[in-house]
Amino acid sequence: MANITAAMVKELREKTGAGMMDCKGALNETAGDLEAAVDWLRTKGLAKAAKKAGRVAAEGLVAVESSGHHAAIVEVNSETDFVARNDAFQAFAREAAKTALDSDGTLDGLQAAHFPGDSATVAEKLQSLIATIGENMNLRRVAKLDVKKGVIASYVHNQIAEGLGKIGVLVALESEGDVDALSTLGRQIAMHVAATNPVALDASGVDQATLDREIGILREKNAGKPDHVLAKIVESGLKTYYKEVTLLEQPFVHDGSKTVSQVLKDAAGKVGAPVALTGFVRYALGEGIEKEEGPDFATEVAQQAGRA
Repeated sequence: MANITAAMVKELREKTGAGMMDCKGALNETAGDLEAAVDWLRTKGLAKAAKKAGRVAAEGLVAVESSGHHAAIVEVNSETDFVARNDAFQAFAREAAKTALDSDGTLDGLQAAHFPGDSATVAEKLQSLIATIGENMNLRRVAKLDVKKGVIASYVHNQIAEGLGKIGVLVALESEGDVDALSTLGRQIAMHVAATNPVALDASGVDQATLDREIGILREKNAGKPDHVLAKIVESGLKTYYKEVTLLEQPFVHDGSKTVSQVLKDAAGKVGAPVALTGFVRYALGEGIEKEEGPDFATEVAQQAGRA
């Protein structure tokens, strides 16, 4: 039987809103597999829709940089939050994001790019920083957005310095309308994305694996019902799911009476031209990374005593 810790139960409660004993039971049923436990709770009707926030377990910074019709976002990880507050580390993250503006938008391309003000590449500069600070670091991911006309708005949550924080968002708005009005709208939508963490722009952008998982949950939850009834339940369930997780169908956090799609349509009159939301990127620091947990204090003391 898996060792189910209080921390595991707490994390599952935060992800699902289920009760403590239900979470503990789910973890026991799934041998401690957190994502499987989320599904188990949902099939039993004990959990809300799972939020795809990932398991945040890495430190460091998310950095955003924009220039005209182009913007980039990078995530740089460190072992401790202490290093994330280091001036040299912050400078590296900021310059990496600036360098990404002129890169091909891939991680390999950014790592091979020339680091500003230095003869080294970005990857070599990071290795030098690791040697200097003495802590392992990783340039984890990068993304770029471009528009022909319009703006790319950004938002950084938990910002510790200009363009640096724990959550970074880019939103691309294509439009020939007023740039200032577009920028205001774009920032509001970027804040919405930071808060709601949509999985895709619209239904067509939801990847098949995610869709299959949701269909499987709906089918298992309603097992035993006639096929024609089950088909309608799945169809209705997916419509509800899309409203929860796709950006254009979500209720706008600044005005819950409208969806993001409706807000864009209404904005056309204010900015003087139609507005199209063509893409977004949301990076939350460390999402999807599992950090190995060391022994608790008592175990650590016992280990140290055994070495004495």
